Amino acid sequence: MSDDEAVLVAVEDGVATLTLNRPSVRNALTEEISSGIIDALAELEGSDARCLVIEGAGGAFSAGGDVNAMAERLAGDVALDEAVRHISQETSRAVKRVAEFDLPVVAKIDGIAFGAGANLAIACDVLLASAESRISFGFRQVGLAVDSGTSYLLPRIVGENTAQELVMTGELVEAERAEELGLFNHVYPDAEFDERADEFVEQIATGPTVALRTSKRLVRQGFESSLDQAMENEAAAQAAVFESDDHREGAESFMAGEEPDFEGR
Repeated sequence: MSDDEAVLVAVEDGVATLTLNRPSVRNALTEEISSGIIDALAELEGSDARCLVIEGAGGAFSAGGDVNAMAERLAGDVALDEAVRHISQETSRAVKRVAEFDLPVVAKIDGIAFGAGANLAIACDVLLASAESRISFGFRQVGLAVDSGTSYLLPRIVGENTAQELVMTGELVEAERAEELGLFNHVYPDAEFDERADEFVEQIATGPTVALRTSKRLVRQGFESSLDQAMENEAAAQAAVFESDDHREGAESFMAGEEPDFEGR
């Protein structure tokens, strides 16, 4: 893809990097970016990627909703049904697509993640942030209720009471507090951010991909399952993982006291 596209995709050494590429609007989830995310993930499904990283260009992860579209709505240029359609069919679909993507997904946050952009971040499996990053579910700042998955995703990470607080206050959560709340998995010093984040991602990308994909699905299912159901799901899934080349490599390396060399198969 060329640099003038809204979403850039590159795959190297098993790591697919999806870059939101509209720094002039702080990578707000315009229709162009939202549809670009959906198209990019469809493209990656057939690739040799073993892990997905989502980042934003130009010092912001994503500033949330499309402010220009909101302005047009206020000016009467966009009908209410069209505004709702944009949220439900574009922004929400992009967040949902990330949440349901089968590979491990890492959000690499360097800057602001706000509103729907914060939802895009927490739709990922792991969130890595620089020390200067911030995250906010501040829909109240523009007089709107939450959307694009906040009510589903946020309480599952921080609990209902804290989710209510973050939504009702619209707090711009600093990186250290976000880490304490569990919103950010790791916060790295700004000067070391890229290096430390890449090291973390490498651990995932060089892991047993079949097993990690299966584990990701099982953990998500666990929220909706009883203990018995969870154990049954795990047993059924494990039978398939047993047949993978990576399991064979892992078992043989363990018995030999060596580090496994997983190939993602």
